[in-house]
Amino acid sequence: MTADATPALVEDEQRTAAGLRVRKSSAYPRYLAGKVAGAAVSLLAVLVTSFFLFRLIPGDPVKTMTGGRQVSAEQLAAYREEFGLDLPLWRQFTDYCGKALTGDFGTSYQFRAPVLDKITEALPNTLLLTGTAFVLYTALGILLGTRSAWRHGKLGDRVNTGLALTLYSIPSFWLGLLLIIVLSVGIGPLPGMFPTGGMESGGEEGFAYVLDVAHHLVLPVVTLVAVEYGQTLLVTRSALLDEMGSDYLTTARAKGLRDDLVRRRHAVPNALLPTVTLIFINLGRTVAGVILVETVFSWPGLGGLFYQALSVPDLPLVQGLFFVFAAAVILMNTLADLVYPLLDPRVAR
Repeated sequence: MTADATPALVEDEQRTAAGLRVRKSSAYPRYLAGKVAGAAVSLLAVLVTSFFLFRLIPGDPVKTMTGGRQVSAEQLAAYREEFGLDLPLWRQFTDYCGKALTGDFGTSYQFRAPVLDKITEALPNTLLLTGTAFVLYTALGILLGTRSAWRHGKLGDRVNTGLALTLYSIPSFWLGLLLIIVLSVGIGPLPGMFPTGGMESGGEEGFAYVLDVAHHLVLPVVTLVAVEYGQTLLVTRSALLDEMGSDYLTTARAKGLRDDLVRRRHAVPNALLPTVTLIFINLGRTVAGVILVETVFSWPGLGGLFYQALSVPDLPLVQGLFFVFAAAVILMNTLADLVYPLLDPRVAR
C-alpha cells in the first residue's frame, strides 16, 4: 500500500463512521413515529369495535331502564329519542365517533350522568386496588423468579414454580369467593376477620377511615397478588435462565465477583427485557382493574361499574369503559416499545 492511498482510506473510514452515526441518530425518531402511528390506528380500531360489539348484546336498554314498569309506546319513543336510539345505525355511529374524539362518550342510561364523570368517579378506587396489587405481585414475582432461576432444579425452585403455576391456573373469582368464605364468614372455630365486600364501613373519619379502607382492601389485594404474581415469576425465571449460560457471567465469576453480585449487577438487568414487557402490560391493566374480582368483593371501581353497565345494557357507559380499558393497554404497550431501545439499542435499528 502506497503512502498516497493511506489518506484516502482514512477519509473513507471517516465517511463510513459519520454515516453510521447519522443512521443511528435517525433510527430512533423513525422507530418512535412508527410506534405512535401504530398506537393511533389501534385506538381508532378500538373506537369502531366498541360501538358495534356491544350492540350484539341481547336486550332493549330502553325497556330495561323502565324497571319492568308498564309504560306507553309514546314514553318508550320519547326515551329512544332522548338517547338517540331512534336514529339510523350509521348516524348513531358517526355521532358517537365525533363526540368520542373530543372526550364525550355520551350520557349513561341508568345514571343519567355523563359517562366520563362516572369513569372519573370510579377510577381512583380501581387504581387503589389494582395499583396496590400491581406493586406487590410485580416485586414478589421478580424476587422469587430471580431466586428460582439462580437455584434452578433445587427444592426451592420446584416449590416456587409449582405454587406459582397452581395459583395462576385458579380463576380469580373462585379464589375470591373461597377467601370470603374462610376469612370473612368464617369456618368452624375460625372467625371472620375481614369484611365480605365494599370499600368502607361508613361513619369513619381521618386515620380511622384509612384503616377501614385498608381493612376492606386486604382480601381483594391478596386475591389479585396470588393469581397474578406467578406470571411475572415464570417470565423472569425463564429470561434469567437464558442469560445464565452467557460468557460474560463466566468472565465476571472468573474475576472473583460473588454470585450475588454477578446476579444483581449483570444477569438480572440483562434478563429484564421480557419482564419489562409484562410489567407495562400489567400496568395498563391496572386502569381496567379486574372485573370479576371487583364484582365479587363489591369494590366500587371501573370493573364493577363495567359489570353493572353490561347487565342493562348501558351502551354509552359500556362503550366508554371498553375504550378506556383498551386505550390504557395500548398506551402502556407503546410506552414499553419506546423504553426498549433505552435498554437495548439494537431494538431501534
